[in-house]
Amino acid sequence: MDTLYPLIQQLADGRFHSGEALAQAANMSRAAIWKQIRRLQERHGLKIDAVQGKGYRLREAITLLDRELLLAEITQTGNTCIEQLQVLTTVDSTNNYLLNDDKPAAGRGRACVAEHQTAGKGRRGRTWVSPFGQSIFLSLVWTFNLPLARLSGVSIAAGVAVARVLTRIGVAGHCLKWPNDVHIRGRKVAGILVEAGGEMDGPGHAVIGLGVNLNLPKEAMATVDQPWTDLNSELDELPDRNRLAALFLEELIHGCRRYQDHGIQPFLSEWEKFDDYRGQVITLTNGDQVLKGQYAGLDVSGGLILDSSEGRSVHYAGEVSMRRLGST
Repeated sequence: MDTLYPLIQQLADGRFHSGEALAQAANMSRAAIWKQIRRLQERHGLKIDAVQGKGYRLREAITLLDRELLLAEITQTGNTCIEQLQVLTTVDSTNNYLLNDDKPAAGRGRACVAEHQTAGKGRRGRTWVSPFGQSIFLSLVWTFNLPLARLSGVSIAAGVAVARVLTRIGVAGHCLKWPNDVHIRGRKVAGILVEAGGEMDGPGHAVIGLGVNLNLPKEAMATVDQPWTDLNSELDELPDRNRLAALFLEELIHGCRRYQDHGIQPFLSEWEKFDDYRGQVITLTNGDQVLKGQYAGLDVSGGLILDSSEGRSVHYAGEVSMRRLGST
């Protein structure tokens, strides 16, 4: 447990707390509390106001993750499928954490959620911006009784799971961008990173990492080089953070169980419902290869279908950028 976490718990409500009260609760001096406040700002990037005569407060209140609350929100079926659920204060990456952990038995999963990531992973080596307590950073590792090659469509299943939850909580206008981004009116609200491993002939495992923007400070996102949004901007009322994390985890578990039994097929028709980018002109970059053409949907294995001047081709990896037909 992060040694600073008890202080974060005290400040999480966003109200002023005197240095004396914080010192008494932590059994330390007021000078030591001031040093701890500085460490919170430096280590976790938390914005803390210090006002003489009032004390200290978080500029924005945060709802901290709680393992018992998370488990209480997950159905009995979901709970029986999870061998382990951990709540982490700070981690380099939730995906890394599970990649380095023991893998679950076939048909089971292990999961972790984190308040903060120091090196959250996006696609193609990018860093996922991870302000403390303002997003959902969640990873689930699931072991499939399937050959490794058959796990290529797990990212499609995960995308559908995330889109389902967003619909359930009242988000409108969200869509899926191949292979694993979630947009609202062209702005990224969530990203998925799937890292698979295991035996060629099975079993294989997939670590599904999910980052969802909840209530992001604009200054924290100043370095992001693509349009973005958060759920706080899209909803009249933001759902409780623990409940929301549990909904995403539950739906990912359901998706993994369904994928084990039926493969990618049930997810393709659902993907189409959220595929607002079909028919657009795109640029597909995969290493040194750059292709341009019209995006024509997904094939039966979840690959991207590209219609170009050279004909139709299918691609299973790459980065997509796009512009609408008729634009320059």
